[in-house]
Amino acid sequence: MTAPGCTLTATLRAKPETRGELLALLSTFIDKSRSEPGCLEYQLQVSKDDPLVFMFYENWVERADLDRHMALPYQQEWFKRQPELLAQPAEMQFFDMVGPYDR
Repeated sequence: MTAPGCTLTATLRAKPETRGELLALLSTFIDKSRSEPGCLEYQLQVSKDDPLVFMFYENWVERADLDRHMALPYQQEWFKRQPELLAQPAEMQFFDMVGPYDR
């Protein structure tokens, strides 16, 4: 089992009027991303407290795999659309795993 060399969380706040469109778009990323080289885990979640808040939790073999993912055309198009769909810029945080990875 390969341990992640790069973990990303991305928190997104939808504009109220774009929530449905944003959820539909983000949902299309799941299968695509999971099939990409180096993707170990790719989860999209919505806040139980605020339906406008979404969070991606991603584990990649190494940072180069995540960088390759973010350079793909569908991701670049998404980055261009963020100001239209999000109430504020996405908050991205990168992490190193401390404990064992047992997935």
